Amino acid sequence: MSLPPEKASELKQIIHQQLVKMDVHGRIREVLAETVREELAPEHQQLSTEDLIKALRQRGIIDDVMKELKFVTDVNEKERTSAPKPSTHFVAREPPVLKRTNIDPTRRYLYLQVLGGKAFLEHLQEPEPLPGQISSTFTLCLHFRNQRFRSKPVPCACEPDFHDGFLLEVHKGSLGDGSKMVDATTMLSICDPVHMVLIKTDTFGETTLVASYFLEWRSVLAAENGITNVAVELLGVGTESKVSVGVLNIRLEMYPQLNKTLSPEITNTQFALERQKTAEKERLFLVYAKQWWREYLQIRPTHNVRLVKIFAQDENGVNRPVCSYIRPLRAGRLLDTPRQAARFVSVLGYERAPVIGGGGGKQEQWCTLLAFLCRNQGDCEDHANLLCSLLLGFGLEAFVCVGTKAKGVPHTWVMTCGTDGTITFWESLTGHRYIHRPVNPDDPPLVEQPKPLYPYRTIGCIFNHQKFFGNCQPSDAVEVCVFDLHDESKWKPMSGEAIKSVCSPGTTSSVPPFPPLCASTIDAAVTSNEIELQLRILVSEHRKDLGLSTVWDDHLSYLLSPALAAYELERTTSISAGNEEFQDAVRRAVPDGHTFKGFPIHFVYRNARRAFATCLRSPFCEEIICCRGDQVRLAVRVRVFAYPESACAVWIMFACKYRSVL
Repeated sequence: MSLPPEKASELKQIIHQQLVKMDVHGRIREVLAETVREELAPEHQQLSTEDLIKALRQRGIIDDVMKELKFVTDVNEKERTSAPKPSTHFVAREPPVLKRTNIDPTRRYLYLQVLGGKAFLEHLQEPEPLPGQISSTFTLCLHFRNQRFRSKPVPCACEPDFHDGFLLEVHKGSLGDGSKMVDATTMLSICDPVHMVLIKTDTFGETTLVASYFLEWRSVLAAENGITNVAVELLGVGTESKVSVGVLNIRLEMYPQLNKTLSPEITNTQFALERQKTAEKERLFLVYAKQWWREYLQIRPTHNVRLVKIFAQDENGVNRPVCSYIRPLRAGRLLDTPRQAARFVSVLGYERAPVIGGGGGKQEQWCTLLAFLCRNQGDCEDHANLLCSLLLGFGLEAFVCVGTKAKGVPHTWVMTCGTDGTITFWESLTGHRYIHRPVNPDDPPLVEQPKPLYPYRTIGCIFNHQKFFGNCQPSDAVEVCVFDLHDESKWKPMSGEAIKSVCSPGTTSSVPPFPPLCASTIDAAVTSNEIELQLRILVSEHRKDLGLSTVWDDHLSYLLSPALAAYELERTTSISAGNEEFQDAVRRAVPDGHTFKGFPIHFVYRNARRAFATCLRSPFCEEIICCRGDQVRLAVRVRVFAYPESACAVWIMFACKYRSVL
């Protein structure tokens, strides 16, 4: 590979700077003097260049230089629209030590180090990945007191090579005590656990939830020197929640060091009191829930077949009140409107909880929010819970509805109640909104009734973080339901105090706190370019197999952008705009006597090969990709729209133009 002269001189300059930085010249002089003393003294023979290189290699100096230099080739540089950078450059290798972080001396920090894993027996037979080979990876995600962290991905193995450190701020201090350093006793009252979620990502980019664990960090308060090592046994999720998946070695350390540590008896007593208090609250709520259910069944015997869900199992198989899965969630600057929030939730992947074996039964698994967000995939309940929390954060009165769709399939969706009494259903899997207008069964037959557009058939209960209502109307059909929540003859409420006792944040309870949303790490322009380039190669190869040549029309490809932007805008706001300009531009780009065909399609993943295979299953798209004719020109445009949590909406449009020959 030849470089232009200016690139070559730039490369030489960078190498020279690196050699000076490492003092390589001084080390070579030392080796040269040593080699002359050792090898030339007896025979006074000529010292060749090969002898010197051999001596340098034996002393490891060449290896040190090569390790310090690392090539980084940016394949997307041509496609990127930002200022041009050198396509090949050197960067210093990342040092094995962790980066320095500024520590506020008036704050307390917990330094959590993950020092490797062991006994991940499912990966016992997996061979060591070859250099450059793509392998499945483990990623550890952490949440503690509104802070989120993510480890570097490590290859899946029986003993995964986790080596990461996370600096968790234990106490931020509020106005008035900002300069006060908290002591061990005060920190003992901070009962928030460190929530750890282990995610596996396969070679195709598909994610799986491996384990979810709540780490009790306060044992470090009683440890000598404020340092303790913990072996954390991770259990599986769902049907495998009693099976060990592996062990993580964790080291906990307090910064700054504690002047005075607590005795283990004090910490153990505190933990026992908290467990006892939580267990008592949960026992009292269970007694109340049983009484409420008995009263509900006495209203009408048929109520026992309605979908009234008071408890739901999380990923660890723990039964939690459904109200604890909801909490008002503010997205900061990441989402601007409730409809944008609905769009964000809809582009998170949908997957039913896995079931081992057949039978067609639905495995119950409502994920905690961190597990859902880290995995970027979940069931309809996870989507509905997140959407309801976001809508509550936007100041709406929102509820999760539990009921059925067609053919009696259980389903959850979201409902908002307007101040004017308007009831709106939000489908969390698609972002669609439906206005509910109830049918009055007592009206005469000639009175025209509204036709429901929503897919929901029955509704058993609705709930949010503070309220729970069981549907006690004569029929649980959605189309005849009246959502007057103040009428106890139609909706049986649960005690708000009872719900608050087990679901309110900040109290000693088993309910995990909600993590904040994270901004996307995806560069939408770069990712769009990458997928588009891969699709061009796939289309060209596919046409080559059919004996067809491929000519791309870059101008036509660019003209497809406004259409893709308009489709995403319509999905977010339900408003269609810009179609006239797009049609006008295409008419100008397609000469008289030519035919234009276009096919847009939407995905929520970024795997180009998988998207292409899906496109080929559509006869319309296949007709464009396999187009035959005179002066055929093909076009493809990809537009990635990034959302929080690195979720994305991917729009692809294939198009062709050709001369019509009769």
